[in-house]
Amino acid sequence: MHRSGFVNILGKPNVGKSTLMNALLGQKLSIITPKAQTTRHRIMGIANGEDYQVVFSDTPGVLKPNYKLQEQMMRFVHSTLEDADLFIVLTEIHDDFDDESILVKIGHSNIPVMVLINKVDLASQEEVVRKCEQWKQQHPGWMVLPISALRNFNLDQVFSKILELIPESPPYYPKDEVADKPVRFFVAEMVREKILMNYQKEIPYSVEVVVESFKEEEAIVHIRCIIHVARETQKGIIIGHQGKALKKVGTEARKDIETFLEKKVFLELHVKVSKNWRENDLQLRRFGY
Repeated sequence: MHRSGFVNILGKPNVGKSTLMNALLGQKLSIITPKAQTTRHRIMGIANGEDYQVVFSDTPGVLKPNYKLQEQMMRFVHSTLEDADLFIVLTEIHDDFDDESILVKIGHSNIPVMVLINKVDLASQEEVVRKCEQWKQQHPGWMVLPISALRNFNLDQVFSKILELIPESPPYYPKDEVADKPVRFFVAEMVREKILMNYQKEIPYSVEVVVESFKEEEAIVHIRCIIHVARETQKGIIIGHQGKALKKVGTEARKDIETFLEKKVFLELHVKVSKNWRENDLQLRRFGY
């Protein structure tokens, strides 16, 4: 008997969706930073075993959109309401997921729902029990489990339950695939992660990274990335004094990319102004939104 299913993870920004998916997959596909809205796309990670295939979807955090980029991000979220075999509602011990429209939609879908209460390592035993009871009372048919995605607490149990709940089915993807996105996507995300980590305020949210060329030789991979910013002033901030800030991003990203590709990498980064790209339909389409 072989089980396969789409397990779609929903939650607020910064609740730990990417950390959870990476932990369940046993490898890093989604970038993780302490900043909200780190994830912009719907990213599928595939866990394969002899008798199962679980296709996890990491999605942007649910928010009220302020500009067109965020509208597109919410479209990715709503697409996950259409094709799930199992929903994971990821919530926090001290901050409930409270988007009523989404909760009602998944409640009416007749698809199994698992509520995972994350970050329980930051709470007392009493708080954890109280929070679990609260969710069980509000949604009697849903399975509720306390977890810590960061500390790997209870994730074995989560994975076992997932395998019980997904349907019998042949695999949807070849068994050697680990994601639905090309290598270039993950390379660009690794560069963007370092920008999120190294710059403050609006800068990380005004940046999009595109891999312009990717040339693989026997001993080394040559990669050229363009960092698109929304305004001229942002270009100077990204580059930094004598190019130091950009160099730091490049060095940190190169190390991660080498680990990911298991190969030496020569990484070139260039910064380009694409005026107000977050509000431009054409640019958003070009960037894959």
